[in-house]
Amino acid sequence: MIRSASGFEACAVSPHHLASGAGVEILQAGGNAVDAAIAVNAVVGVVRPTDCGIGGDLFALIHRPGDDTPAVLNASGRAGNGASAGALRDAGFDQMPIRHPAAITVPGCIDGWIALLDRFGALSLEDVLGPAIRLASDGFPISVEMAANLAALADEIADQPSGFEFYPGGHAPVEGEILARPALAQTLGGIASQGRNGFYAGEVAAAIETATGGWVTAHDLDSNAPDWVEPARLDVLGETAWTVPPNSQGYITLATLAIFEQLGAPDRFDDPDYHHLLIEAYRAAAWDRELHLADPDAMTVRADDLLHPLRLGERASAITSRAGGWPAPGPLPGGTAYMCTLDAAGMGVSLMQSNFHGIGSGVSAGSTGVWLHSRGAGFSLDAGHPNELAPGKRPAHTLAPSLWTSDGALSMLLGSRGGDLQPQLVAQLAADLLHLGMDPAHAQAMPRWALDHFGPGVASAPALEDTMPAAVVDGLSGRGHDVTTVPAQPAWGPVSIIRITGDGVHHAAADPRISTAAVVVVDGT
Repeated sequence: MIRSASGFEACAVSPHHLASGAGVEILQAGGNAVDAAIAVNAVVGVVRPTDCGIGGDLFALIHRPGDDTPAVLNASGRAGNGASAGALRDAGFDQMPIRHPAAITVPGCIDGWIALLDRFGALSLEDVLGPAIRLASDGFPISVEMAANLAALADEIADQPSGFEFYPGGHAPVEGEILARPALAQTLGGIASQGRNGFYAGEVAAAIETATGGWVTAHDLDSNAPDWVEPARLDVLGETAWTVPPNSQGYITLATLAIFEQLGAPDRFDDPDYHHLLIEAYRAAAWDRELHLADPDAMTVRADDLLHPLRLGERASAITSRAGGWPAPGPLPGGTAYMCTLDAAGMGVSLMQSNFHGIGSGVSAGSTGVWLHSRGAGFSLDAGHPNELAPGKRPAHTLAPSLWTSDGALSMLLGSRGGDLQPQLVAQLAADLLHLGMDPAHAQAMPRWALDHFGPGVASAPALEDTMPAAVVDGLSGRGHDVTTVPAQPAWGPVSIIRITGDGVHHAAADPRISTAAVVVVDGT
């Protein structure tokens, strides 16, 4: 398994070597970075269905040499016409359920793929889905992580109509066992030949309507459409960072780094103040996410205001040498895959796709092999809240891919899964790379921290990987952080990175925390 590579070749980085290999297969067949990214995404959905799949949503940023601004696609689906916050409140819910049809919004992935191909693709949908269909038909070896995930989920999903694919012979597969997904292969084949009608109409659409009990209807599916949107951007740490604007939480990554930059942090990883200031910058940027983040048409704060210099400056000025008492965002769990691709012409794609909460809602669309996401769990049930569940609205979304440029040229593709942790992880890696000057492989190997939750007025309680230098652990504790140490956390990633330095060299690195994560370049390594 190749974890890092440097050179001038086109490449793909993803959570699974089979997916990265599929991306390079498409590049070698004449496809570009967009074609490759879709192939990678489709394969990850086959071999790591607890991260992503065609029953989920998608965001992407695309850089083409010569373009001043990356193209940004929001392919997150909307709540169906059957959605009702009042009905859920009347049923006794005070927050959105997760393993429930009410958490299912229209899956945006397939419309996202088609929009990407229509605008940028060099190959057909049939071409780019070929590797995924082949793996779903012929089978693939189960990884140690996938074996553990399916064993843990058996009681929840084995009895679903598509559960037979995951539990052949009635048992959870073990590491190394070959698992085929014939139902998903058939569905992907229908999409390859029929386009969006292979998913948003016909048998699959009918199965989704039945599975959701009418929360999502055939009309909702047929009328779905992704949006090309203006990116959120910020000049920070010597480069320009770009991300998806709300309903994505990506702005928190940019705000964190901008606040951090204002604090004059030291340039040593083993200095406690480096981590203290980065933790406090994140807390300052993220604490009011739940007040504002929603479908942009419903937000009471303009997206641009969330990155306004005065707002960021005020938050930076409130940070001291001690852990503060910022109010808290509620945790939003993960179930996501991030992947990036770079072709020989310099086109780069930063793409994130998700089921949410691992297998999503835990509801399959009949026996189609499609598992429906739970992105609707990102809604609020608070009456009058900007993010209150309502028909046609997009929920607050954790997916937060990033793309970086320097003097207009692509300089980095960076992202991670992790739900609530995504801005924390991306900010840490960006700071290690840009503030400390680490190379991607070095940055991937460094210990990380994470904040799962913190309450109003309560000092932060970061968990630190136990390889963190002792001076950092002790120093954070002395600054008022309630520190715990934990073994290396696979859930704190996998991060994928492609860094392009000024000499034009591509430095790609996959996350060592995941056994399947890999870099693949066009020469096959």
